[in-house]
Amino acid sequence: MVKEMYLNNKLLKLNHYNEELTQNSLSVSLEFFVTSEEYHEITTLLYENNFLVKVPEKEYSFQAIITNYSTSLTNLYEKGQVATFSLRLLEVKG
Repeated sequence: MVKEMYLNNKLLKLNHYNEELTQNSLSVSLEFFVTSEEYHEITTLLYENNFLVKVPEKEYSFQAIITNYSTSLTNLYEKGQVATFSLRLLEVKG
């Protein structure tokens, strides 16, 4: 299983990673923990919705956008909170 990847140079430690090829584009599903201390940085990054994805364990990179996003908590402003973020990324060619 892939244990880490980069979104625009931000290293994410992954709890889950799955990929599939759909209509000649790579689709990647992932889950990772986000602490209340990381919350602002991560959500700001996700709002960009244009990512250079690097998967060191697979030795590849690609451009992607978010096609699905969810979190187990919506308010991580309280200190000590941890949420699971789930993303589905779709490779963008061109």
